[in-house]
Amino acid sequence: MNSNNQETYLKEDEIDLRELFIKIWAKKIFIVSFTFIVTILAAAYTLTKTPIYEGKVLIEIGNYKLDNSNNNNSNNNSNILIDNANALVQKLNILFIDMKKNVKNKEVEITNISVPKKQDSFIEITANGINNDLIKKDILGIVKYISTSHKSILEDVKNRRELQINNINRKINNIKNNEIKLLEERVSLQNQTIEDLKSQLKIIDENLKKIEKINPTLAALKLMEKRDISNFILKISEDLMETKNKKDILNTTILSQLEEERNLIQSLLLPHNYKNTQIVGKILINDYAIKPKKTLIVIVSFITGLILAIFLVFLIDFIRGFKETEDKLNFK
Repeated sequence: MNSNNQETYLKEDEIDLRELFIKIWAKKIFIVSFTFIVTILAAAYTLTKTPIYEGKVLIEIGNYKLDNSNNNNSNNNSNILIDNANALVQKLNILFIDMKKNVKNKEVEITNISVPKKQDSFIEITANGINNDLIKKDILGIVKYISTSHKSILEDVKNRRELQINNINRKINNIKNNEIKLLEERVSLQNQTIEDLKSQLKIIDENLKKIEKINPTLAALKLMEKRDISNFILKISEDLMETKNKKDILNTTILSQLEEERNLIQSLLLPHNYKNTQIVGKILINDYAIKPKKTLIVIVSFITGLILAIFLVFLIDFIRGFKETEDKLNFK
């Protein structure tokens, strides 16, 4: 393409742009008026729409101290959550979102219930509504529902532990009032039996001295009787040692273990070991409405109105030019 052609194209472009600006300037009143009307209508629309506010709350799932009395390798300070966060979120979504989707003219809508990332002991609830007080009321209603359910679980844990303590107390009382007493009576009886047998041995020894020379056969029988009694004394002595050992084990090891277990469970019943589900901090409410976004709507409407006005100017000019051309052709 030579330089003359390039200059021609540039001149044509300048003429076209100049003509475009001239057309726009000629219709400036229409463009300004149209844009102004669209913007005013958009602003009026935002004023007629009910403002929607948003509220958020972070809820910490309750917990209670774990009873590790039967696991020596566990950390006695570990806590167990009342509920699984993901399971709880699924349940709440069904109750407060899915089941209320078809409810019309809702003043408050729960928009999201989820578990924050890497926070298995927390859930987050988001609600939209026409009024901050209504949003708070709805959110507090969900929190109350959760805490009431979890309070029941905590009460069950406490009742189960109180039952454990009662069972341990029964075991302790049975050992002290029955088993140990029976063993003491057995020890006493065995001691008495041994004393009686020793007395018999003494009598046999005295008789042996008298009949040893007079009646050797009877003396032999007495010696056999003495041997049997001695063996019996030995056996009862062994039983006595075993009985005393059982009594000592009950008195020391068993009772100590039971009392230690009871004391541990009693300590777990203290109030600070139980924490119900509750709000972390406070409900966060925006002071400004999230919907409608008035400023954004007005700005978008202004730009849209301006573009549409310019488009209408060109469209009308095109239609007018097309008709003029058609009229000229018909005239010829």
